[in-house]
Amino acid sequence: MPFRIIIGHFLALFLLFSCAKNVEKKDYTLKGGVFGTTYKITYLDGEKNYQKEIDSLFKVVNNSVSTYIPNSDISRINRGEEGVKVDAIFTEVLEKSKRIYKETNGFFDPTVGNLVNVYGFGPEKQQAEITKEVIAEELKYVGLEKVNINNKIVIKDHPRVYLDFNSIAKGFGIDVIARFLESKNLGSFMVEIGGEIRAKGLKKNGKSWIIQLVNPVDVNTGYTTINLSGKSMATSGNYRKFKVTDAGEKYVHTINPKTGLATESNLLSASVIAPLDCADVDAYATAFMAMGLEKTKDFLKDYKNIEVILLFSDKEGNLNEYSTNTHN
Repeated sequence: MPFRIIIGHFLALFLLFSCAKNVEKKDYTLKGGVFGTTYKITYLDGEKNYQKEIDSLFKVVNNSVSTYIPNSDISRINRGEEGVKVDAIFTEVLEKSKRIYKETNGFFDPTVGNLVNVYGFGPEKQQAEITKEVIAEELKYVGLEKVNINNKIVIKDHPRVYLDFNSIAKGFGIDVIARFLESKNLGSFMVEIGGEIRAKGLKKNGKSWIIQLVNPVDVNTGYTTINLSGKSMATSGNYRKFKVTDAGEKYVHTINPKTGLATESNLLSASVIAPLDCADVDAYATAFMAMGLEKTKDFLKDYKNIEVILLFSDKEGNLNEYSTNTHN
């Protein structure tokens, strides 16, 4: 047999066995910082470390919808730049926001951005004096119906309308990573950013992904455990994010889009768990904090797929819970 043919057979066999060889799969846990907080991503039986790809995806999300990046699309739009063409990320976040805005009767509203800045919770300078007149003026520019997209260009009814997707963007960032992991045929993972989570599949021991909910009265202790396999979870609460003025006035980061007020209610935290995108549960958690306990209960009557743990204080200051049986 000629030497050339022998070599050809050898190369063919080599390629056959090389392709047939299984790639060694490992379990990975990736950690880092994003969106002003930390992330932890665990996936099982992965073919490689996807740290670089994941960090690149985070950068894309930030460049689209982060108000803390001066040259992001949303920052340029908020400054009044015309002709800013938005990407698929911005479009999907706005479309989700509009749907949940309608579902919650306006209690979830990303156009509270001006008020977020007034109270000092946003990237802009805090208002020196917060008066009824100041709030009334800013409320003129609140309402998501004032924002639309035409041919990838965002159109606002008034230049002072200010978009703030921070109450949905973190959850959406989790969804972006989850979709990426699914595209790599990974069937078991948990993505957590700043306490918001999306999980899929089971762990190696066949058990579900279980997390512990923080006690809003004592944040150093756990409150209860939750099964998150096949679900997303987000928690919104005013027990960590608040400001106290020199005059002793307390402002919480949840702003009621109806009144423009950032006053504390008896609802301490709202944890939302559902087999939905994390962006959805992120937005619902924000809306429920603005709605308050009773309106949230009424809302849930029509949304049976959404589970909640609502922690609130009674008149005596005791911690109470309203739950839809999410405990394990």
